[in-house]
Amino acid sequence: MKKLSLSIASVAVGLLALSGCGQGGTPDAPAEGGGETKAAPEYTVNESADVADSKTWQAAKDAGKLTVGVKFDQPGLGNVKAGSDTPEGFDIEIAKMVAAELGFSADQIEFTETVSANREPFLQQGNVDMVVATYTINDERKKVVDFAGPYYVAGQDLLVAADSDIAGPEDLAGKKVCSVDGSTPAQNIEEKYTEAELVTYDTYSKCVTDLQSGSVDAVTTDDAILRGYAAQFEGEFKVVGKPFTEEPYGVGLPKDDQALRDAVNDALEKGMDNGKWTEAFEYTLGSAEGVQMPEIDRY
Repeated sequence: MKKLSLSIASVAVGLLALSGCGQGGTPDAPAEGGGETKAAPEYTVNESADVADSKTWQAAKDAGKLTVGVKFDQPGLGNVKAGSDTPEGFDIEIAKMVAAELGFSADQIEFTETVSANREPFLQQGNVDMVVATYTINDERKKVVDFAGPYYVAGQDLLVAADSDIAGPEDLAGKKVCSVDGSTPAQNIEEKYTEAELVTYDTYSKCVTDLQSGSVDAVTTDDAILRGYAAQFEGEFKVVGKPFTEEPYGVGLPKDDQALRDAVNDALEKGMDNGKWTEAFEYTLGSAEGVQMPEIDRY
């Protein structure tokens, strides 16, 4: 798989556009890139979409809606700002892009809050048709769900107080590190940095609250998420900037629905080819200069 070469500088510039966000952490206006406000992407609905071999797609078509699990607390990726009930961010745009190719308009998408610990159960129990929620593809998860993608590759990093002397994961011995239940970053800390004290919650926003109060020394998850929080609380926190993993984000799907997985992979590839992926990135995360799109892994 071709790795996504994220230019940290370019992502940081885009996420710093979030510094004017309200209490909920999403921007009051779309992210800016290159000095001009980016227009919201428009996705043409594929009226002739037919994935009849997929029971999931057929049930969604019959119901007239596609249910998508997303995060509600990750600025720039999947977040609901105060006073709104509509999520926004890069993951949300990816969901809209895929849904349009599957024959669903934006108003036919039902977004459901999905935290890290319930992504597999939601797919297994049929609560959602797909999950687009900074969902790292790994072999353990492939045993119970399927993935399309990746549509993005991030790296695990650390968010610390602005005056912290933590410079990387090697400095975590004896420190309290916060992440979320069931997440890959939490597992990495537990398995590889055993001298750190791991604290977990169901959402990253609770970790950030603990970091503000000094109850924990660091928050760990993917760098893009952390940069969103650093921008939201400008001057309080900093991202260490030493990613120590690769996290390929995929679209989570019900196990063994090959037809749907093929269709979602096709939709992602089409969006990358026709510029919609780039539009979505720049609308939510800022300039895509120096950012290489990943190659779809049709495992």
